[in-house]
Amino acid sequence: MHTRWMLITAVVLAAAGAAGCDDQTTAPRDLTPPAAPRGFLSVTGDHSVRLSWLANTESDVAGYRIYEGPCASGPGCPFTRIGTTSATTFTVTSLANGVTEHFAVAAYDYSGNESDLSFEDVYDTPRPAGTGAALTDYQSSPALAGWNFAAAAPRAWNNAQTDMYFGWNGSVAEMAVPDYQTDIQDAGYATTLDAVDFAPSAGWSPTGTVELILGHCYVVWTRDNHFAKFRVTGLTLPITGPASVTFDWAYQVDPGNRELHARPARPGSASLRPISWIR
Repeated sequence: MHTRWMLITAVVLAAAGAAGCDDQTTAPRDLTPPAAPRGFLSVTGDHSVRLSWLANTESDVAGYRIYEGPCASGPGCPFTRIGTTSATTFTVTSLANGVTEHFAVAAYDYSGNESDLSFEDVYDTPRPAGTGAALTDYQSSPALAGWNFAAAAPRAWNNAQTDMYFGWNGSVAEMAVPDYQTDIQDAGYATTLDAVDFAPSAGWSPTGTVELILGHCYVVWTRDNHFAKFRVTGLTLPITGPASVTFDWAYQVDPGNRELHARPARPGSASLRPISWIR
């Protein structure tokens, strides 16, 4: 009896072991990487750049890896990974103003597969910026009517370093540039100054003046080959007394940089412009 019991037990255990071997199967490992992210772009900031892209459509995408380099990636200029996110935006901080950096993004999935880098050649040059700058009418307060972008400070309207100055004639508020080597134009209404990310190559005001409108953005091309922009955030236009304008601004410290397009030769002289009121 004892021998028979042991034989039955051995047969049962052997059968169980065979069944267990059949269960030890695994699915093939996913070796397919996601597609490279699309729609990659940047928005210039002050010591920063905000990157964004379109979400990948694969269901197993876990996140995105962000890369930075001093030039477009290649054998002689590899990118360095600087961050990871599950979102479709990423802000790079602690950048040097006036220094151009290149960026790329790659998607990765839950199996660890990483896509190719984004195809767009995205580069950006951070620049200083400020908010709440104020100028008064050059006719009533000439010492505080002009603005110098490099110094980020008011100047007298006729100071040699003034890039633009504010005036009010009782019916029209306008910003003027002082000489023919400085240009200005209206870039239209926007809810934020970030809406203007590139300086234009044409469309400058022939008179060197623009009418100031609340919420409008403007672009300035300075005599020393820098680009700047400002957005009107406040206008005080009394019937009597000094008028004033408040604006946010940004200034590109890298000469000629409207995203690395060289400035063409400028015609004309540095002589002063006559004051031209908009009627």
